[in-house]
Order: sequence, then C-alpha cells, then structure tokens
Amino acid sequence: MKAICVTPSRTLEVRDIPTPGEPAAGHVLVEMDASAINQGDKTFLRMPTAVGNPLALDRHEVWGASGAGRVIAVGAGVPADYAGKQVAVYRSLGRSAESVGLWCERAHVPCSACLILPDHVRARDYCGSLVNVMTAYAFLEEIAEAGHKGVIVTAGNSATGCAMASLARSRKLPAIFLVRTEAARRALIQSGVEHVLVTEEGFTDRLAALSAELATTAVFDGVGGDLLGKIAPSLPMNSTIYAYGFLGGAVPIAIPSVLFMMKNLTMRRFSNFESRTVKEQGRLVAALKTLESLIDDPLFVTRIGEEFRLDQIEQAMACEPSDGARAVLVAAPARRRSDVARRNDEQAA
Repeated sequence: MKAICVTPSRTLEVRDIPTPGEPAAGHVLVEMDASAINQGDKTFLRMPTAVGNPLALDRHEVWGASGAGRVIAVGAGVPADYAGKQVAVYRSLGRSAESVGLWCERAHVPCSACLILPDHVRARDYCGSLVNVMTAYAFLEEIAEAGHKGVIVTAGNSATGCAMASLARSRKLPAIFLVRTEAARRALIQSGVEHVLVTEEGFTDRLAALSAELATTAVFDGVGGDLLGKIAPSLPMNSTIYAYGFLGGAVPIAIPSVLFMMKNLTMRRFSNFESRTVKEQGRLVAALKTLESLIDDPLFVTRIGEEFRLDQIEQAMACEPSDGARAVLVAAPARRRSDVARRNDEQAA
C-alpha cells in the first residue's frame, strides 16, 4: 500500500510498504479515510524532541498523528464495540512497536488510540479532532486536580481552543477565550461561548476584571511570544501559565520578575503525553468513553481546507489554509474486497 514515511534526513516521501493483514492482540485495522495535517506534524518533523523525548515511529516509519477511518478487523482482546465502526484516531494515545502509522491507506494501531464515532457523523470531519479533544480533556483534568477553578485560553479560536470551550461548558468551568480578530470572537459567541476577548488595545483591563470575577487562575497558552507579557499583569494571584503551543514563533516571552513575586505566578509546560489521562490506561479508557458521548458537538469538528492525495504530500505540507482550517490527506482504498468480506464474515460469526 501507499504510505508517507520519514527519511533519515527528516523529510517525507511516499513509499510502497506491506499492507497490514491480521491485527495483533489489542490492535485494530483501520481503513483510512483522511488525515489532517496538524501543526504538530510539522513541528515534530523539524524538532523531534519538541516535547522532551522523541516520539517513536513504527518499523516502516510512517508519519502522521491523527486521522479517521473505519475499523475493518479487530485483534484478540479488543472490545466488540470497535468492529466495523467509524473511528477518530490519535496515534500517540496507544504506542506500540507493531503499529503502522496514519498517513497511509490502512493503519494498524492499538484500540486505545481510537475513539468510536457516532454512525450519523462523517468520519472525515473528525480526521484532525482527537488530538485536540484529548489535549483539552487531559488539561482540564490536570488543572482540576491542581485546584484551579477557571481557565484562560489563548489562541481561543484554534481547534484546541474550541475543544476547550466545549469541554469547559460541559463541566460548567468558567473560561475566558482570547482571540485576535472580531470575526473569531463572533464565531465563538455564535457557538455558545460566553467570555471571548479580542486582543486589541485596552483588552487587558477587561481581562483583569473578568479573570478576578471568574477566578481563572490556569492559563492554557498556545501562543507564547509577547502575548504572555501583555496578559501577565492581569492574571489573578496564584495563577499558573501552562505553555503548550508555539504560534508566537521565536518571539521571546518577557515578564517582569516582580510579577512572579507579587502574584505568585508559576510557569510550566503541558504535554498530553505526560498527563495522567494519557499515561494511565484506566484513565485513558474512561476519557475515550466520556468523549464518545460528546464528540458530535460542532466545536469538535475538524475545519477542513484543501484535500490532497498521498502522492501530493509536498503540496499538502506547504499549504497554509486560513481561519484555522487544515490541509487534509485523503487515502486511496487499500482494501482487497475479498479479504475484507472474509474478515467481516468471520467477525459476524
């Protein structure tokens, strides 16, 4: 089958690799429909240790963190619920030496990397969703355990920001979302998000008043750069800034040291790979089950931009859609119809 693989020089190339056959125990075969190109796919290609330890590849070095498709076969020990279902996949949730990654025609992954989608949605609309949804879920779990009662989200109209909005609403957790444009503010307000501020002149005064009122002492920061310097004076006492993203690029963060003393500020990174939600199997299973009942919220849908075939990977990686949309890789069928029919018959029996 066709697959997009990493070369020793950290570039991508299309290769022919063996099509996975029988799934290993605990694994599923997923006929891939589409995979979104997330910012992390580009970041980790350039900087494999961007979140600490490098992410392990499979033996064929197939790239890609998230996608969606349909389960066509299940291995021993996999719950029967997965058989034949549409799934959203976030590969890093279930790491395995036997995996075959997602930028291909047929993936082979642990079932713990998959979230079962409702029958009434289109799998492709969730081809980039699970990474953002799980990040938001794991973060909210972490800050709740740390005693925080509310959150400020930079890059509020990003995919992870939208996921945070949905999950915060379901938990009745006070949340403030910072966005760059009035159009982004209107989009979130129309989606039912209550507290949205545009980062324009004078917004820090409004942020200070609202954050004090809502006790939003956790900051989920996907931007970095000078935005943190602007909002730091407006944060409540005992706030913690969790660094997650790099949208601010190489612009340094500048916060006067006196603010750390005056407000007892803390800065630390957040990595969903290191969260208890992802690292502890029981918590991960519970998270996936919870998210199954929430996933059809429109705020979780992947914003799809231009679609590309696997052999168009260079154009796809160069594509920079606007308004938070993603370039999407659309997989061609790898199925051998007779094989799939036989497996379906065996599973039904």
